[in-house]
Amino acid sequence: MTQQRGSGGRPTINQVAEAAGVSKSTVSRAFSRPEMITAETVAHVMEVATRLGYVPNHTARALSTGRAGTVAIVVPDIANPFFPPLIRGAQAAADQAGFSLLLGDSDEDPTREDVLVGKLGPQTDGIVLASSRMTEEQILAHAERRPLVLINRDVPGLPRVLIDTATGIEAAVEHLAGLGHRHLVYVSGPASSWSNAQRRHAVRAAGRRLGVKVTAVAARRSTYDAGVQRTEAILASGASAAIAFDDLLAQGVLAGLAERGMRVPDEFSVIGCDDVLAATMYPPLTTVSAHGGDAGRAAVDLLLSSLDGARADVRRELDTSLVLRSTTAPPAG
Repeated sequence: MTQQRGSGGRPTINQVAEAAGVSKSTVSRAFSRPEMITAETVAHVMEVATRLGYVPNHTARALSTGRAGTVAIVVPDIANPFFPPLIRGAQAAADQAGFSLLLGDSDEDPTREDVLVGKLGPQTDGIVLASSRMTEEQILAHAERRPLVLINRDVPGLPRVLIDTATGIEAAVEHLAGLGHRHLVYVSGPASSWSNAQRRHAVRAAGRRLGVKVTAVAARRSTYDAGVQRTEAILASGASAAIAFDDLLAQGVLAGLAERGMRVPDEFSVIGCDDVLAATMYPPLTTVSAHGGDAGRAAVDLLLSSLDGARADVRRELDTSLVLRSTTAPPAG
């Protein structure tokens, strides 16, 4: 006998459950809380749902559960190539759980971020703040009103995912020291960036340990143009190598060096961070890997797991490593 479909001819959750040989609640969990059932069951339910053309009714779920079925992620600069992979990772985790994902861009402005989070809060079940530029007090105030998970911001008491670039940065300094460099420049990123502070500290600590002089040159914003503009100051420092806050700044430094007729790596060495542009540059950039996609997925998973319970003080760290390519060599002469 032909089964009755829902309004508009769409299949219902009951039909998916019957076709999959599971209960209605199992189908619901496969879309909303997949961590509560086995991966095999989730995959089976999703296969049947896709075959039948079933789409979860988020409006009905919101009425029955009090949830919007939506989470948000706020980033400081969507134009920075580090963030698109992170956003895609967050999107994948939200999709798997049957949630929609809203995106906000604060444009490196902590005041704008504060307002944006305040607006997104009532529309969502929770928010992921990636590389937040707000003060710790502002972040904690928002966390009192809505579940929050942080990426690359270490605030005790809140769930956070931290990319441990300090390990990779230390390896970068060791690599340059092993090549014979005795003076290097750290091209600093945004002053309000937690990651920038961690990377600057790691460069200086490794420099002290290895007897390498470290000079800091502030770029303030992480852009290609900022890297080009700070090249003069980098060369004026007398250093023979530079470690940039991220690949985008490093790309600008490479362009600035080329404009001045400096050959990389024969006359100057450059290392980036994040590994989001490095393989497509010329010469291919030596950089510190930072798996942004993994961070986005982990943050959304943490956020969704916190919706049914109290706020958890969870600190999850992701490892990094140095990827050697073609922009480092022994110092000239």
